[in-house]
This record gives sequence, structure tokens and C-alpha cells, in this order.
Amino acid sequence: MKKRKKLSDKEIAKLKKQSLKLSIKEGAANSVKLGTGNSFITPFALALNANNLHIGILSSFIGLIGPLAQIKSLHLMEKFSRKKIVTVAVALQALVWIPIIFLGFLFYKEIFLNYLPILLIIFYAIHVIFGALSIPAWFSWMGDLVPEKIRGRYFSKRNRITGFAMIIAMLLGGFLLDFFKTKGLVLIGFSILFLVAIFSRLYCTWLFRRHYDPGIKLKKGYYFSFQQFISQGLNNNFGRFTLFMGFFYFAIFIASPFIAVYMLKELEFSYVWFTIITLAPGVVSLVFLPFWGKISDRYGNRMVIFISSLFIPLVPILWIFSTSKIYLLLVPSVVGGIFWGAFNLSSVNFIYDSVKIEHRALCSAYYHVLIGVGVFFGSILGGIITKYFSIETINNIIPFSFSNIFIFVFLVSGILRFLAVFIFIPRIKEIKVRKKPGVLVRELRYLGHFEHGINQFNSIMNHYSHIPRVKMKFK
Repeated sequence: MKKRKKLSDKEIAKLKKQSLKLSIKEGAANSVKLGTGNSFITPFALALNANNLHIGILSSFIGLIGPLAQIKSLHLMEKFSRKKIVTVAVALQALVWIPIIFLGFLFYKEIFLNYLPILLIIFYAIHVIFGALSIPAWFSWMGDLVPEKIRGRYFSKRNRITGFAMIIAMLLGGFLLDFFKTKGLVLIGFSILFLVAIFSRLYCTWLFRRHYDPGIKLKKGYYFSFQQFISQGLNNNFGRFTLFMGFFYFAIFIASPFIAVYMLKELEFSYVWFTIITLAPGVVSLVFLPFWGKISDRYGNRMVIFISSLFIPLVPILWIFSTSKIYLLLVPSVVGGIFWGAFNLSSVNFIYDSVKIEHRALCSAYYHVLIGVGVFFGSILGGIITKYFSIETINNIIPFSFSNIFIFVFLVSGILRFLAVFIFIPRIKEIKVRKKPGVLVRELRYLGHFEHGINQFNSIMNHYSHIPRVKMKFK
């Protein structure tokens, strides 16, 4: 077998630069898959007569099983290259859409009608598992390709392009579904969308094969168990950040899976309005991503996480005040778009800053497992509330009058999000030493006073809870 020629630094730099361009194309293709496939999985489940509990299980089961599959991917990295893991996993993920499409045919033929929502959950879980197997390897791989000094700007640019691709795909998908719905053939519309998802994801496979992989050597002793990670979680910065994300996503997914149900079933929006309102935060996010990318590069990711996490809890609460399409489009969607884009960008970059190169895949997997646990229990709780709790009973217990059960769920989600921020954010510190934002100091001074108050409260609480601190260094 012929040995590969050793590349010069200049050649490696050129290959990395080419790979970064290819990664943007791959991200756009994946966004088309997300926009025509994943984004419409809840409406598809509703078209198969899934109930609220099915929707809760769909989100919860998927939210947990995907991160658990990432742990398996860590062991694959000991045997195979990151490129091979990602390429094979993505190809298999694309093909799982075929049996999902077949469920629509079974519904049309009235075969196994009562079991179709469960079969959808199973097949979609397999789809998510294959995708999850690629994530730790991809995350580690991208960390080696993207220079640290431009990380915020690069991912903000990539997110803008991928976000735009998803917006176009989902918008066209919504119009397509509405067209077929008027003809009484909505399941054919779903089938066309899922076929587009298959081919766009297979295109990702081809692009990954053209990426440069510099390779990674996992040092002996790099591995530590999930139990060790959890046991020392409160005693290190990255552990506290991960625990925050788990609790935060628990609060988020009490409401998140049911926003689609609320729009389509309770408010009886068309697929077009459902799509427009769902896409609005993404459009707003694209506008503000360059700003947040520059802020995170200059002043640190922790600052961006802090600011955005104060506003994200408002999003579900803003859904309470009106059922007007224009209001939902302009108020909660705009607030969510501005701050969710900031939060997602800075959260990913915070992991890169916090974790050693050999620990990136491992810590990314554990990070997603805790998020998955939060998604699982949050979705289950939301599903149980919307399925088994009557709004009359809740109105008798709580001195407020809720028009429907979804409004109550949105309020609970918002309150718990604030609680997560209150408990965890003051305990999370910036990793990199960055200059203080002189331009923003005046605008943010009140947030600084607010955080100082939280810190004072937590200091008092810590005085009475003597938790031994055992250091576990990630970097």
C-alpha cells in the first residue's frame, strides 16, 4: 500500500480553507433537509392522527436517545477516522426517510392506523440515532479546521447561510403542503418534502468525502466516564455550564413541542401561516448573527450567553397575550430570533473554549446527553399536562384564568427558564481573557447590577451549603 505523502503547512492550510467552504455548502444542504424534513415531522405526526402524548413522546424520546447514541460514537473514534464515521452515519440517516414516507402510504390505505404514530416515533428515532453518531466526530473535526481567532465570525457566517437555506426550504415546504391540502392529498405533499430531505442529505455525504481531515490521536487516559463527569459537575466551570443547559432545555421543552400543536390544532392556522411564524425567528436571527459573532469574539461567549438567556424565558410568555397572527409574527418571533441565535452561537463556541482538543468529542457527547435528559423529561411533562390536565381544574387551583391548557404550559416553561438562569448563570465564568466592552458598558450596566444581586444571593446560599470542591481540569 502506497504511503500518503506528508503535506506541508501551506498545503494543509489550503486544504483547511477549502474544507471550511465545503462545510458551509454542507450546512446549507443539511438545512434543506431540516427545512423539508425535520421541521415538518410534528405536522406529519398530526396528519397520522397522533395525539398530544404522542407528540410529547416523539420529542422526549428523540431528545434522549440521540445524545445517548453520541456516547457510542466516542468509541467509534478510537477505531475509525472522523471522516468515515460522519460520512457513513449521514448516508444512513438519509435513507431512514424512506420507511417514514411509507407510513403515509399505510395511512392512505388505512393499514395499522392505530400504530402509525408509534411507528413514526421508532423510525424517526433511528433517523436521529444515525445523525447523533456523527455529531461528536463532526464537532471535534470542525474544531481542528476552524482557527480559534475567527471562530465566532466563521460560525456566524455559516449559520447565516444555513439559516437562509432552511428558511427558503421550509417556506416552500409550507406552501407545498397547503397546496396539496386543498386537493385532499396532504400526505403526497409530505412525501415530496421527505424525498427532498433524502437527496439533500446524500449530497452532504458527498461533500463530507471531499473534506480534509487532519486526523486526531486520542491520548491514553483521555476518557472519563459520564458518572465521573456528573459527580464533579458543580465543581468545574464546564460542568456547571452543562448542568445549566440540561435544566434550561428541560424548561424549554415543556412548551416547545406543543407550539406546533397549538398553532395547527388550537388556533387552526394554515400550513403557510404555521411555516411563516415558525421561520420568523430564523429570519431575525440571520440579521443579528454578525453582531453577536463579533461580540463573542471580542468580549467572550459567556457575556452573550448571559444576555441572551435573560430574554429567552420571555418568548413562551409572550405567546400568552394574543392569538393574532401578526402579533405572534412580530413579537415573540422577533424576540426569540434575536436572542436564540446569540445563545446557540455562543454556547457552541463556549465548549470549544472550555475543553481540550482530545476531550472535545467526549465532552460534547456528555453535554448533549444532559440536554437530552432535559428534553426527555420536559417533553414528557408537557405531554402529560396537555393530555391529562383539564384547564378547568388548573383555573380552580391557580388564581388566573387560562383560555386553554397550552397557555398554562407556556407560562410554566417561561418561569422555569428564568429559574435556570437565576441559579446557574452567575456560577459560570468566562474562559478566555477578553477586553471589557466599552461600547456596551453603559447599555449593560443594569444587567451587571442584576447579576451582582444574584451573585450576592448565591453567596449567602453557598455559606450555608458547604459543598466540597474537587477540581477536574478540562483545559
